[in-house]
Amino acid sequence: MLIRSEFDIQFQLPAPVTMLAMLDLHPSVDAFAREVTPLAVEHVDGVEVSRLVTEKYLDNFGNRCSRVHLPAGAVRLSGSNVVEIEGAPDAVKEDAQQAEVRDLPAAALPFLFASRYCEVDRMCGLACDLFGGMPKGWPLAAAIRDWVHDHVRFDYNAARPTKTALDVFTERVGVCRDFQHLAITLTRAMNLPARYVAGYLGDIRSPYAGPGDFSAWYEIFLDGRWWTMDARHNHPRIGRVLMATGRDATDVAITTTFGVANLTHFYVESNETDGEGNLILPPGHPETSIAA
Repeated sequence: MLIRSEFDIQFQLPAPVTMLAMLDLHPSVDAFAREVTPLAVEHVDGVEVSRLVTEKYLDNFGNRCSRVHLPAGAVRLSGSNVVEIEGAPDAVKEDAQQAEVRDLPAAALPFLFASRYCEVDRMCGLACDLFGGMPKGWPLAAAIRDWVHDHVRFDYNAARPTKTALDVFTERVGVCRDFQHLAITLTRAMNLPARYVAGYLGDIRSPYAGPGDFSAWYEIFLDGRWWTMDARHNHPRIGRVLMATGRDATDVAITTTFGVANLTHFYVESNETDGEGNLILPPGHPETSIAA
């Protein structure tokens, strides 16, 4: 299966600022990439478009990052890629085992701790009350995922950059990152490593759900490897394309600007494509309706 993803994000800057961006594919995806147009950052002055120089680096989690100094005015960030994947839904292993903390690899330990949006220390008692009777391993992880899915309502209007897992538990509403933050926090509180993931997840072989966006999900560490979990979509999905992993959304922010940057345009799409480059749009997509 071929998946084509692309983005076009534009800002208006009242003054020069420095921005960090995490908009390229994760290095682990390189073997599956068939076409890649890396992040391009451009300054737009009327009809004049100038390409800005970006500094590329890997962060402490192995994610591709870019640092760029932006002049005042209009700025565009864009890129695209085509990756080839097996086309299978998220893997499920109901007998996957949970290791004791003493036996976990050192690399998994940071994903047990509290972080900016995941107040593990404040929610341990709550997690034990809700899930203390569950068998460890996959049954525990799935129960947490499903509980969050069933008790939190999705609403774009409920998004805010300061919302933490405890806020989500209290308010019971949020966007995809909020679902994942709460599930991650409850999972870590049960001594099971969980990490936040950012990437593309289009409505591939699923009903059209609205305009495209970047997506968040999370991974749990069982049987010596990471497994995909998604508290917003609590059933296996097809077509995830990895961009970054970290402790929570702070570590994998699409852009971080050290100054004012007013968003003026936001476009993201991720769709299946055939071998000739034609998009295979999901049922209910407006373009398929027009074509019909």
